[in-house]
Amino acid sequence: MSHNRWARSPIARQPAVPMEPIVGPADWRPQDFADASPWVYTLSAEEIVELERAVDGIRARGLDIKDATTADFVLPRFSVALGEIRDEVAAGRGFALIRGLPVARLNRAQVAAAFWGVGAHMGRAVSQNARGHLLGHVKDLGGDYGKQRGYFTSAHMAFHCDSCDILALACLHSARSGGEHMICSSVALYNEMLKRRPDLAKELTWRFYRSRSGEIPLGETEPWLRQGVFNFHEGWFAARGVSAAIAKAAGLPGVPPLTEEQREALQMFRDLAPQLAMEIHFEPGDMFFLSSHTTLHSRTAFEDWPEPERKRHLLRLWLAVDDVQPLPPDLEPMRKGICVQGQTLSAPVDV
Repeated sequence: MSHNRWARSPIARQPAVPMEPIVGPADWRPQDFADASPWVYTLSAEEIVELERAVDGIRARGLDIKDATTADFVLPRFSVALGEIRDEVAAGRGFALIRGLPVARLNRAQVAAAFWGVGAHMGRAVSQNARGHLLGHVKDLGGDYGKQRGYFTSAHMAFHCDSCDILALACLHSARSGGEHMICSSVALYNEMLKRRPDLAKELTWRFYRSRSGEIPLGETEPWLRQGVFNFHEGWFAARGVSAAIAKAAGLPGVPPLTEEQREALQMFRDLAPQLAMEIHFEPGDMFFLSSHTTLHSRTAFEDWPEPERKRHLLRLWLAVDDVQPLPPDLEPMRKGICVQGQTLSAPVDV
């Protein structure tokens, strides 16, 4: 792997214990990477050839990408590195970037197939919305953040984490200005809160009510679910964000009002995340992977290109990884994705 800067973290993960500092590779600060980017893996010419051959094989067989598995997307050389990257994301420092997919010479369907195939080696794609989309799109459609999902706008998005084990993004086009991806170690955030205000860190282990925004799973009726912000289970730590879902749940039947201590704890979380964050600049052809359990992400507001074909556009996968980290019962449903009545799974190659 001498063609890139990639390196596994040398820090060993220790079992996580509630209300004690967490020790492991996912506890990082931006200054830890000031002189190097060991989280960047650059594709070699041989690995690109493997990817393109695998894509050609899927297309030649007429496979819908949602039906393609690792058996259909064989990568004799690259799969070894992908195994290491998967382990580092799921149980190591919590994020990695694969650089060099030649998007300029591939059409949209080919890029989508390549991204899907790489994602299949990382985990199992699950539905991202009530429409059953396994392949999602992050693109400004000119809407208002207050009325639709933030990923369909150009607005700033606060630190949060998606409902999956691993979030994957592939950059097709970057914005004219802005739109930078920001990440923060939720392990570092927890450790910092524990050091400064252990009382508030404890508050965030409470099972908060979160609105489901109308996406109620089959067999359930409650318009909310309950999850801690800081969760511990069988020696593993998993954090959730303090996004608008908590605020939206406040007006739902049966949901008690937040206490002053809870509000203070949530605000400390919001204040600390940007202070501990690192900027990731996406280039076309980048594929970025992060653990939703140990890494928060955000996005700056952006100004887009006027030409439709140049607008900022990321592909997105929500991946479930069943064999690495055990999850507490409250978080386990994330591995099923968003499942609602009458849903048909699909992988659309455009918005």
